[in-house]
Amino acid sequence: MFEDDISAAMPVLRTGGLILYPTDTIWGIGCDATDEKAVQKIYTLKKRSESKSLVVLLADVKDLLHYVANPRPDMADIIAGFTRPTTVIYEGALGLAPNVISEDGSIAIRIVKDPFCRHLIKRLRKPLVSTSANVSGEPSPASFRDVSASIRSGVDYVVNYRQNDETPSAASRIIRINKDGSIVIIRD
Repeated sequence: MFEDDISAAMPVLRTGGLILYPTDTIWGIGCDATDEKAVQKIYTLKKRSESKSLVVLLADVKDLLHYVANPRPDMADIIAGFTRPTTVIYEGALGLAPNVISEDGSIAIRIVKDPFCRHLIKRLRKPLVSTSANVSGEPSPASFRDVSASIRSGVDYVVNYRQNDETPSAASRIIRINKDGSIVIIRD
C-alpha cells in the first residue's frame, strides 16, 4: 500500500519541497502548484526555461472551478468521456503560482484517476505540479529505472510505490479548449 509514501510526501510538499512520484502517465517531479518558490526549484532541477509551462494535476473535475476562470459548462462530461490520461489547456488560470501559468494566461490541467495521485492531491488539498522526471531535452522516463541520478538526488523525497512497475507508460494526450469553446488536439 502507498500510505507510507503519502505520509512521507506531505511534509515535503507542504514546506516547498519536490517529490519524484509515479503519476497516471510517467514518473514525474511534483510540488505544490500554488508555491512559486517550489515551482522555481523544478525549473532549476530540469534546467528548463520558465517560458515552458508545467502541467497541474487535480483530483476532481469540480476543482477546476478554483483554478480556471470560465471552464466550459459541459467540461465534466467531456472529461468523463476520456479513455486515457488527457491534459487539457484552459484559458484563464486562477489561484496558481505565476510561474506555472503560461505567458498567455492559460494552464495545462489533468484530472487524474490514478489512486496514488488522487490521494496525494486530496491530502495536500492543493493541486500538484507534474512534469516529466527528466532534464529538459532528455527523453521522458518510461519507468522509474529510467529516471537519471541527477533527478533522483535533486528532489527532497522519492516515492517508493511502483518503483518496480515496468509497465510501459506514455505521456498524456494534450488538448486545448479555445476561448470560443472549440477543442484542438495538440498531442494525440
